[in-house]
Amino acid sequence: MTDIAQTGTFQLGDRTVKRLGYGAMQLAGPGVFGPPRDRAAAIAVLREAVAQGVDHIDTSDFYGPHVTNQIIREALHPYPDDLVIVTKVGAKRGADASWNPAFSAEELTQAVHDNLRNLGVDVLDVVNLRLMFDVHGPAEGLIEAPLTVLAELQRKGLIRRIGLSNATPRQVADGRRITEIACVQNQYNLAHRGDDAFIDDLAAAGIAYVPFFPLGGFSPLQSDTLSEVAAGLGATPMQVALAWLLRRSPNILLIPGTSALGHLRENLAAADLALPDAAMAALDRIGAA
Repeated sequence: MTDIAQTGTFQLGDRTVKRLGYGAMQLAGPGVFGPPRDRAAAIAVLREAVAQGVDHIDTSDFYGPHVTNQIIREALHPYPDDLVIVTKVGAKRGADASWNPAFSAEELTQAVHDNLRNLGVDVLDVVNLRLMFDVHGPAEGLIEAPLTVLAELQRKGLIRRIGLSNATPRQVADGRRITEIACVQNQYNLAHRGDDAFIDDLAAAGIAYVPFFPLGGFSPLQSDTLSEVAAGLGATPMQVALAWLLRRSPNILLIPGTSALGHLRENLAAADLALPDAAMAALDRIGAA
């Protein structure tokens, strides 16, 4: 069995977690909407992740909606003492499976209570405010009003720590004037390096950076380069992409997602992969391709 503890740990708010975690988004049905095709398989994946040492699970009650959190509760409740569950608010699903902003005080408060109920907890470990000014990536916009709502729920004891998702450096700076920011969750990978300086600044501040879509948005040329490096190392492209992220910065926490046991084990095995300098050089060139 892979020992994911060898990837090291980092602070996530007031908790310390291993740097290789699990993202539960794919446990819902197609398009992250409705129930999964195989609920028992989804439960098995969650239990195996925890058995392999995962202590950081990323989720949201708008996955499904409600479905993913209910599966997490069925699979893992009562939760291990060391398990940190991070959820998100700030969006809601339409009847057509669309993703829509949900930033009003009433919507945010309801979302927090939905997460509490469906996860079966009295307090949420970390709640990320998902910013929806542009669904395709971070975009400037005022966050004081919605973040203040979450900060008030934090003062009431319903939330331990608060993070931001799909956020710009300016929004993080603005947010830190309202409350402590535990983490930032943005798209970042070998091919999408726009947050390079941002990651370094967050590391200096002791703030975790949680990238999503580790293989998202690669061009054919970039994908070919990654596949060639992976073949040379006897690894999968996903394992190489994850290993590169682990080496990129110590404040990076990974949450690769899957609904299959085999893929879960492959992803976690990235902890065993040492990238030689020549491979790192080839991978670093992908961002410039």
